[in-house]
Amino acid sequence: MNEVKQTRSIDTLMTKRSRKITFILAVLVVVLIIGAIIVGVNDNVPGIILGYIAATLLFIALTYTWREMKKFLILTGASLVGFFVFVFLHNAFYGLGIITSDISIVSHFMEVSHVAFFCLAIFICPPSFVVGAVGSIVFAVRKLRGR
Repeated sequence: MNEVKQTRSIDTLMTKRSRKITFILAVLVVVLIIGAIIVGVNDNVPGIILGYIAATLLFIALTYTWREMKKFLILTGASLVGFFVFVFLHNAFYGLGIITSDISIVSHFMEVSHVAFFCLAIFICPPSFVVGAVGSIVFAVRKLRGR
């Protein structure tokens, strides 16, 4: 009976600990994004670096509780495929924006869409690829050491 209570308290402690870590990482992401906005990301290397660090911390916050190499491999593959899909969509909406430049509402929608897909391709896919690749390597090394 006492072991069950200790196990439950350890589980509760771990969930409280993971919530705290997630909260701290989320606050860091917000601070870094605000810093990137203040510094500016338009042809400004420090702002771009802050943006990449914020995106990387976002994926670390989402994945640090994962304990399976398969999940990290899926993240790596999805980010690689996502990069090419988002680049294609960015170019498609950019081209459609040029074609529909006479129609104001459609042109604005195409502008917003091509910028959004560009930001996804540039700021989200590379950091998610790095987090997935590093996680996969860490678990592969752990698996090899265990043998």
